[in-house]
Order: sequence, then C-alpha cells, then structure tokens
Amino acid sequence: MKHVVGTNAGVVWGALAEANGTLEFKELKKLTKLKEKDLYLAFGWLLKEGKLVFREEEKYLYISLV
Repeated sequence: MKHVVGTNAGVVWGALAEANGTLEFKELKKLTKLKEKDLYLAFGWLLKEGKLVFREEEKYLYISLV
C-alpha cells in the first residue's frame, strides 16, 4: 500500500507541476483520474513532506505546490 500511495503522490505532484502549481480539487481529481480516497492519501504523503498547501475560497478547495 505504501508504494501505491507514493506513486499516487507522484501523480498528484506531476499534475500540479504541469498546471503551474495550483488546481481546484475537482480539476485535480479529473486530471489524475484517482479516486477521492487515493487523492486524500496522496495529499497526506505530500503534506508530510511539506510540498502542499490548501486554500478554501467560498465552496472551492485549491491545492498548490509549495
């Protein structure tokens, strides 16, 4: 499971890097084609490494690379 989460974290990081560092949650989910639970696990991995920040604006959640 650890390998899968790490791989998915790489997919999330890559999608954000290609999008100039920031995407809205639904856009990121669509681009990565990951299930929500897999996205959340990848977020945890990247947060622990200090590579992500989250920002809420109204009803939208934005994920950005640090």
